[in-house]
Amino acid sequence: MPQLKERPSALLDAAPRSRRDSSYALLEDLDSRDRRRSTGVGIVLTIVVWLLCFWLFNQLITRISEQHAAGTASAATRPKPKFDIELQDDSFEMPQKPPPPPQQFVETNPDAPENIPDKTNNFAAQNQQAAQEKPDPTGKNDRAATEGKKDWESNQIVSGELRQPTIPIPPAPPPTPEVQPDKAVNQPPPVQREQVPLTGDQKIQGDSASGYGMTDIKPPDHTTAKPNPDLDQLIKGTPNATDDTGLPQLTVPQIDPHHPQPRPRIAKNVRPAVLADNKIGTPNIGPSGYDAKWNNYGAYLQKFIDTVQIQWDDLNDKSKIYPPTGTKISVHFRIDSEGKIAEIIDTDGSNGGTQATRICISAITDRAPYGKWTDDMIAMLGDSQEMTFTFYYGMP
Repeated sequence: MPQLKERPSALLDAAPRSRRDSSYALLEDLDSRDRRRSTGVGIVLTIVVWLLCFWLFNQLITRISEQHAAGTASAATRPKPKFDIELQDDSFEMPQKPPPPPQQFVETNPDAPENIPDKTNNFAAQNQQAAQEKPDPTGKNDRAATEGKKDWESNQIVSGELRQPTIPIPPAPPPTPEVQPDKAVNQPPPVQREQVPLTGDQKIQGDSASGYGMTDIKPPDHTTAKPNPDLDQLIKGTPNATDDTGLPQLTVPQIDPHHPQPRPRIAKNVRPAVLADNKIGTPNIGPSGYDAKWNNYGAYLQKFIDTVQIQWDDLNDKSKIYPPTGTKISVHFRIDSEGKIAEIIDTDGSNGGTQATRICISAITDRAPYGKWTDDMIAMLGDSQEMTFTFYYGMP
């Protein structure tokens, strides 16, 4: 019996122990999972914390840099130490910006006075300000009013002639035949010429407050008299008689200090022009003028144009073929900095014929080279410049 009682109790004790072991195993499994999860969460939190610390460190460095920059800017107003630098041989000279090219070339009036205008886009061979003989109170133009061809553009305000007129040389007189001694004609005796002695010095007489008193002795009114220091008396005769050479005695011109004669000046000529009909003038009074500023290019171009004009006129005078009235021939060419005509690019003048076109081209090329360009011209224009000259035949 006692054995029977013990078996059930052993069975009863065995059953709960197995269940307890399985419970223990389950709890241990859960603990290991929790530990692994905690480890992963810790790693993630560690990474987040490091990233946050790196961001905060970056913000701190940025703030410090900004404060340093602000401090440097505020220190700019403080006096700084000075030192000198000496450059040698202009080795470090900064390149200068080339001046802008000129805009509009005009031909000024050479008889107008030089005057620098206030503001203008025109350039020429001399400084000149717009003016005209009869001012236009309502006009505000940069050039004088002109009467000419309507619907026509021209850069000239005066017209003239460059070539001086040819003075005909009179023929030499025929040789005088020699008179034989036996055939000599009785000639009248020479006419006695009046001669007046020297007038002498001034005659001083009387007293004055300054200590001098004098009266001028008026010389005799013998304008044709020839002073003779060896002559003591007046020799009567004809005042206008010829001298020993047979030529009449020259008279000395009388000078009036109250009415001085105008100073002689060299006449300046301008080339022929086809003026435009321009009704709007300028309120400035004076010889006809343009608003223009002088530069080397303007002076060079004016001389170039005048030379071509003279050569063109000479070639037309020598030519036996003259194109029809109203013929217009344009020559497009390129001139280099040496003053040479580098290339004839194109010509336009079919109505003038081949002969007239050749004359226009020769007028440009025959007198070349036209002189080297200055440094400022090369800076503005480069090594060459294209131009177009237009020649008109028989224009009004």
